[in-house]
Amino acid sequence: MSLSFIQKFAARGDRPALVFPGHRTVTYAELARRITSRAALFGYGRRLVAIEAGTCEHAIITYLAALAAGHAVALLPPGQPALLDRFCDDFRPETTCRSIDGRWRTDADTHLDPAPLHADLALLLSTSGSTGVSKSVRLSASALEANTRSIASYLALSEADRGLLMLPLHYSYGLSVLNSHLAVGASLFVPRHSVLDAGFAEDLADHGVTNIAGVPFSYELFERIGLRERHLPLLRFMTVAGGRLSPDLITRYRRHMEDRLFVMYGQTEATARIAYMPPERLTGHEDCIGMAIPGGRLSLVGEDGEEITGQGISGELVYSGPNVMMGYAAGRDDLAQDHTIKDLKTGDLAERTDDGFFRIVGRLKRFSKIAGLRIAHDAIEQAFARDGLDVVVTGTDSQLTAFFTGAAREEDVRAKLAGASGLALLHVAARRIPALPRTANGKIDYAVLTALSSREEPASGGVREAFRRAFFPKAIAETDSFATLGGDSLRFVELSVGLERTLGALPEGWERMTVGALSAREPQAAAKPRIGIDIPLRVIAILLVVLHHEMLWPIPGGSALMLVLVGFSLARFQPGNFSRGDRKALLRPLMTVLVPYAGLLVGYAAAWGEVPWASVFLVGNFGFADPDRHTMLPYLYWFVELFTQVLLIFTGLSFLPKARAAVAQNPFGAGLFVLGLAVAVRFVAPFFIDIGNRQIFTLYWNVYLVALGWCAFHAPGPRSRTLLSGFAAVLFFVLGFVDGVWIGTTIKYLVVFAGFLALVHLPSLALPRWLFIGLMPTAAASYHIYLFHRLVPDVMMVPLHGTAIAPALFHATAIVGGLALGIAVWFVQRTIIRRLSALRARAPDSVVNVARDYTTLATRR
Repeated sequence: MSLSFIQKFAARGDRPALVFPGHRTVTYAELARRITSRAALFGYGRRLVAIEAGTCEHAIITYLAALAAGHAVALLPPGQPALLDRFCDDFRPETTCRSIDGRWRTDADTHLDPAPLHADLALLLSTSGSTGVSKSVRLSASALEANTRSIASYLALSEADRGLLMLPLHYSYGLSVLNSHLAVGASLFVPRHSVLDAGFAEDLADHGVTNIAGVPFSYELFERIGLRERHLPLLRFMTVAGGRLSPDLITRYRRHMEDRLFVMYGQTEATARIAYMPPERLTGHEDCIGMAIPGGRLSLVGEDGEEITGQGISGELVYSGPNVMMGYAAGRDDLAQDHTIKDLKTGDLAERTDDGFFRIVGRLKRFSKIAGLRIAHDAIEQAFARDGLDVVVTGTDSQLTAFFTGAAREEDVRAKLAGASGLALLHVAARRIPALPRTANGKIDYAVLTALSSREEPASGGVREAFRRAFFPKAIAETDSFATLGGDSLRFVELSVGLERTLGALPEGWERMTVGALSAREPQAAAKPRIGIDIPLRVIAILLVVLHHEMLWPIPGGSALMLVLVGFSLARFQPGNFSRGDRKALLRPLMTVLVPYAGLLVGYAAAWGEVPWASVFLVGNFGFADPDRHTMLPYLYWFVELFTQVLLIFTGLSFLPKARAAVAQNPFGAGLFVLGLAVAVRFVAPFFIDIGNRQIFTLYWNVYLVALGWCAFHAPGPRSRTLLSGFAAVLFFVLGFVDGVWIGTTIKYLVVFAGFLALVHLPSLALPRWLFIGLMPTAAASYHIYLFHRLVPDVMMVPLHGTAIAPALFHATAIVGGLALGIAVWFVQRTIIRRLSALRARAPDSVVNVARDYTTLATRR
């Protein structure tokens, strides 16, 4: 019954099998010897060997030794002695192997006269992470070997590969990484550092890692440490499974890995893997699980039990293959049972695409998949029931919520929920309610509880309210994130301010976290909050604009720097919408820009008694209208017109399939192409278009700045950033020193070049909290300052013109007053949106009724 690939270890000799920090290596020959030695400790006869499966040398060798000796192995989470003790009570293993006070201990003959084991049984794995319930999947040696061969086949693993073994061994995905590499003679690096520890990425490079396997949460951590920017010269491919990775992260890592990202789907009941998406077909299929692994078959079954063969019709996903489990086990007596399952009903609703791939569209069973753990709600409830607590669990793929009655404290229930599920407090919540809502036939009304869990926060504050205000009037769901809502740079700053008040220090990558995940976070204090470099650059740019428009010694460059930031923001927030052709999301920033601009238009039209039609249609920068004739607004508002034109062109390009594909596959390359074209137009167009000095407001004169901002965000690595900086240095030297006509031109391009270098090489920085508090409102109000700052000297201070007021005092008042007026308008608009949002939150729809009084709704039902 022992697995055939283990029997080949000795023949591989001095090839490395396990590599540890510091390049300490266990060769295949040494591994074979230690397996033989360890097997002698288990005792005589075929046994159930329970192993505390930490990702360490002792656990790996013990697991392999038990399989090689023909025993059945149970892998259990490390560091949870109570769970191991309960497993021993239920399954009575003859041998246990665990870590006690840092030392590895093997106890044989812990149970006598046990029930027999089925001849095919090789492995027991928990179905639900760490639920506190002894329910395991029974896997045969043939299933384990078949899945191992299949994974090695579609990943094209060879003895030249070195995988990263950071996922836990008691988790089927982590175990499959170990098995598939050892089966082909490859090696595995077992790191000392966790992802967030200093030195993690350096260890990967130093030890020659060729592939990385992670769950979705792993990829969020990779983004936090900037893994894509690290130099990993031998990295050949990456894999993700264990839950749904956001399309945005899939796109980023697919591009980074040059179509060598494997998106996979699996369940413990199928040993590990069920399906994978061929990397070369991933573009446009980011929401798919792909096709069945080699040797397996996927099908869809409708409610009538008949197979569904058409496209776009949902049914339960069913998997058939040699890696399907023997069945479940709740105790020792179940380990003698024969195979009870042939085809695996996954409990997932799926549909078949036109290309023949499969896409998950929902769940049939009550479970969540969070941080790589598949957590059965029923099992969690049973764990609570054993402690005498009447608890009902609901959940999404971002959070579990325990509803309970009685005198228990919410913090205690929440802590127990975290312990029973194996999740961090980040992913769990607890709520006490007077009574559990029930349907007319007496069953728990999960719909009511699900609605309650999505409306926990009061309308007066919190994460959800911050999102409501930023995206009003759009409805906000638990699964929404800033990125999926189509957020833009102005909303980014606005939302940062609101979330910082609620959460304290904002987590890295918060813009890609769901509302539910952010709501579940504990507030974090931080002496020095970190912010993106674009925030202080936005403040610097608007200050330069205000100074430039008021002073006799102008400092130009503020508006140009703002255009670079426009491109940076488009690159940061809109590539996914562009690639999907989501024009509504692409155009959503226009509402933020044009609503206050419309107020300004109305004011000028009323004051002039004429409508500035060129500005109404946002074409005043084309050179045919004139503020003196009141056919357009003053020239300073050219930025609004140019921003609108850029966004319309950007949206128009999304109608071109080739443009969408180019951005999806290589946004940096697409940006360089546009940058080259824009620079050429910048130098050539003036020879054919003669509108005098007003050309500085035109699209052809400035669009290269937007392209530079795009490229600054998407530059994939140090070499690309260096080359891009060199190109910008040459370009701005020509524009500022060769092509410039006065000292202001030189200053302008030096300012823009400095800001551009900061965007490219300094993605974020830590600020003292007092400076952070001062910067954020100014950054959030930057657009309103741009629109309204000139009303202070040109309208409000008109009575002071011609008086004896000192020029310095007049200029200082105009500058400070302009900043204050812009911030005040922003604050008024924000207050209006807050009140409208609060009114919407109190609207009498069914979900809100549930959140306000679930018992009333339950009675109605």
